[in-house]
Amino acid sequence: MLKQSLQLKLGQSLTMTPQLQQAIRLLQMPTLELQAHINEMLETNVMLEQEEPEDEVELTTNFTVSEPTESIETTEPVEVEVVDQPWADQAGTGSDGARAEDDEDRTREFADEREQSLRDHLLGQLELAGLSDTDLTVATTIVDTLNDDGYLTETLAEIAATLRPDLEWDEEEIERVLMLVQTLDPIGVAARNLAECLSLQLAQLAPDTPGLALARRIAEHHLDQLALRDHGPLRRALESMQGADEEMLEVAIALVRSCHPRPGAIVSSTRAEYVVPDVFVRRTSRGWTVELAPGTLPRIRVNQSYAGMLGRGGAHTMLRTQLQEARWLLKSLEIRNDTLLKVARAIVERQTEFLAQGEEHMRPMILKDIASAIEMHESTISRVTSGKYMHTSRGVFELRYFFSSQVEGDDGQGTSSTAIRAKIRKLIRDEDPAQPLSDNRLAELLSNEGIPVARRTVAKYRESLGIASSADRKRGGAR
Repeated sequence: MLKQSLQLKLGQSLTMTPQLQQAIRLLQMPTLELQAHINEMLETNVMLEQEEPEDEVELTTNFTVSEPTESIETTEPVEVEVVDQPWADQAGTGSDGARAEDDEDRTREFADEREQSLRDHLLGQLELAGLSDTDLTVATTIVDTLNDDGYLTETLAEIAATLRPDLEWDEEEIERVLMLVQTLDPIGVAARNLAECLSLQLAQLAPDTPGLALARRIAEHHLDQLALRDHGPLRRALESMQGADEEMLEVAIALVRSCHPRPGAIVSSTRAEYVVPDVFVRRTSRGWTVELAPGTLPRIRVNQSYAGMLGRGGAHTMLRTQLQEARWLLKSLEIRNDTLLKVARAIVERQTEFLAQGEEHMRPMILKDIASAIEMHESTISRVTSGKYMHTSRGVFELRYFFSSQVEGDDGQGTSSTAIRAKIRKLIRDEDPAQPLSDNRLAELLSNEGIPVARRTVAKYRESLGIASSADRKRGGAR
């Protein structure tokens, strides 16, 4: 005999709301893309308006990383001064026309000459993933088949054929590595079609996210209906699903549309692009000051006239929806700026020696280090460091530039791969042209400095720097 009873269960779960989805989307937007998005929102949402110059409140948010004046190479922990960050409660966050012109002039100075490709972006992550040599070979082959949008262009059978005769892998083994590649940033990369791309991004959400089941169903089976201006066919197709009411359907559609249909395009670029530094770092008498660039703070606010009309009653459903969207946007911008500043501060705290003395003093650092320091998830750090730039006295660098693997030294201290590359470049620059240094000799010299590096590792780093072999250099080849 069955007996019915009531039970109380306590548990914790993370629900990713549409608001949080929007915050994450803004977090990974480069500055120029963010500005374009804000302009689009200003045009489509009557509840948003741009501040007039006389209404603006000057926002200066910075962290000062202090250091002893007698020595830059101190091992003492740095102190951080936090200045109030008022953008959340002020009448907006951004710049007027004059400031925008100033930002535009400043932007022209900084072109992204490195032009990191999607392939480089993914291989850099694989290098830090701790894969076996075999898995890394297969993962690299998979990455080589991706187009600029991040989609897989070959079948698993074709990839298996490419690996032969070195590796005799079946499609199931290759798919295991493919699933690993699909976890890399940007999420959605290495998908075989649009449905899989969107599904990969939706899979990052908590299982109890409102509208998630509907969103996944739409992504997998109903993208054609979603593309129609009239959502009637989509509603009819989903009416049999439990909980598919009008409100939940709109939430599900918003989730799908928050995904990026071309994730590779976030990284890859076919031409050199000018970049707007998101963060400025300056050295002062007290240490290093980190502050957000004015261009990252678009000055927008809620139109109080329209908002006041809603407060006096009336149906105005569309305006109420736009008011909610406007408030979500302002809150998302606050989250973006706060997170960006925290990450930049943590990076500067760890890389003061690089800022003061150059690449040879870059410390090894991985995403986990920053995630632990500011108590955030590694995926958040990955998003905020992609496509964001820091202006320093040594140049403009993408935040990802400061992350690198390490080689364990004889003294137990690690040396970053970036520092090793810089040392190799310097040794070759100072070599005798008549007797160029071989990779073996470079490895010996580095070992003498307490950095035990294998010859093949030296060769890999040298090639990544675009430097010819010792034999080619002796024949007069370019360095």
